[in-house]
Amino acid sequence: MEISIEKLMESLPIMGKGMLGIFVVTGVIILFVTLLNKIGAKKQ
Repeated sequence: MEISIEKLMESLPIMGKGMLGIFVVTGVIILFVTLLNKIGAKKQ
């Protein structure tokens, strides 16, 4: 198996966009769950 540096450099921006998308979606889910916890929290 041969590693092509040229192909690796072509794929890095695609991988970076995918990783950024994962982090953005995870952040949105965390914010949404936090917001739901604050809205639905019963005060004692």
